[in-house]
Amino acid sequence: MLLCRLQTSLDDDAIGVVDGASVRLLDRGRGPAVETLSDILHDENPILLVESLLEHDLPPVPLGDIRLLAPVNGQEVWAAGVTYKRSQTARMEESESGASHYDRVYTADRPELFFKSLPERVVHPFEPIRARSDSKWSVPEPELALLVSPDLRIVGYSVGNDVSARDIEGENPLYLPQAKVYDQSCAIGPYVKLADQPLPLEEITIELIVKRDGTEVVHDETRLSEMARSFTDLVAWLGKEYALPQGAVLLTGTGIIPPDDFTLQDGDAVKISIAGIGELINPVIRES
Repeated sequence: MLLCRLQTSLDDDAIGVVDGASVRLLDRGRGPAVETLSDILHDENPILLVESLLEHDLPPVPLGDIRLLAPVNGQEVWAAGVTYKRSQTARMEESESGASHYDRVYTADRPELFFKSLPERVVHPFEPIRARSDSKWSVPEPELALLVSPDLRIVGYSVGNDVSARDIEGENPLYLPQAKVYDQSCAIGPYVKLADQPLPLEEITIELIVKRDGTEVVHDETRLSEMARSFTDLVAWLGKEYALPQGAVLLTGTGIIPPDDFTLQDGDAVKISIAGIGELINPVIRES
C-alpha cells in the first residue's frame, strides 16, 4: 500500500492512498483521532487504520489535481554514509586526508550517521533542490528512505535525495555538515510504501536520471542488495542513546555516484526511481 501527504483545494495537509494515477482520500474525522500521516505510520496496524478511514463516497482525485507534499511531519531526517562499496570508493577518492577513515567505517560495527534536515526544511516533490553556490562539485545522492517510529520500528519506505557538495566534503572530513546540510539539500517523497512485509532487496533497483536541456547527462542504477549493512542495524544505531519522540526518516546511503566531471547545474532535472516505491523528481537551482 502506497500512502501520500498532499494538498488539495480543500485541505492543506490531506492524506491519501495512491491508486494508479489517482488518490483516494482518507477521512481523518472518522474513527481514531488521526491528524497526520505519521499518526497512521506509527499505529500498531496502519493498514487496518487506513481501511477504516477511506472515504468511499468520494471519487478518487487525479494526481494532476493535487500538490504532493514530502511525507514528513515532525520527524528529524538522518542519513547513513558509506553503506555501499561504490560510496566507499568515491569518498576515499575525493578526500586524501580522510581516505583511511572512510575505508575503516565501511567494515566497522558502528556506521557513519549524520543529521541531514529538520522536517520543515525537507523539499517537496517537484520543487527545487539546490546546489551550494560555493561548491564546484555538487551531486544528487539517490537513497532509500526508511520511516522509523518512536519505538524504532521500520514502518515505511520512501525515496530520498541527499544532495551533497563533494568538493567541500573532500577538502576536509570535518566539513561534512556544510557539505550535507544547507537550504534545499534534502528531498523526500512522493509516497510511502507501508512496511507490511520485508522488501525483496535483490529485485529492487534504484535509478538516477539527470536531464539537462532535455538530454540525459547521467543515467545509472544500483540494487538495494548491494548495501553492506542491514536496515535494522542502521536503525538500531540511530536510536542508540538518542530518543526519537517524533520518529525519524533515515536515508540509507547511496550506491550511485555520478562521474567526477559532473556537477549539478541550474535548470537540471533530477529523477530518482525506486521500483515499487515511487519516483522523486526535482528541478535544480543554484541560488536560494
